[in-house]
Amino acid sequence: MLMPKRVKRRKVQRGRMKGKATRGNVVTYGEYGLQAQEPSWITSNQIEAARVAMTRYTKRGGQVWIKIFPDKPVTKKPAETRMGSGKGAPEYWVAVVKPGRVMFEIAGVPEDVAKEALRLASHKLPCKTKVVTKAETETGGE
Repeated sequence: MLMPKRVKRRKVQRGRMKGKATRGNVVTYGEYGLQAQEPSWITSNQIEAARVAMTRYTKRGGQVWIKIFPDKPVTKKPAETRMGSGKGAPEYWVAVVKPGRVMFEIAGVPEDVAKEALRLASHKLPCKTKVVTKAETETGGE
């Protein structure tokens, strides 16, 4: 699973997912992209599951880019532990995704194959998504 090699702080606060994505909202590498429509935390397992779904469907043809990285640790306290006694240990890593963020891109396969691969990947993710083309995002079509 994806996770940072090293971090400045082992535990971070939860934060907010307010507003739209101002960066990473354009299809830059591929021809088609999967764009988030609502804010969410996407775990490293979900990113990997979506990647596997896309590469399996394209029969390892074309190229897939993952444009999000899980760099936020989420902590969890052990089961059946009383309240208090500090914050729990880091359990898994998430990528914070805001609406408009292009999470995955694909190129080198026909349009119908690319759209179906991205649709299959979207079923592995916890937020609503939309398949977008390079032309749509460059003109700013929301």
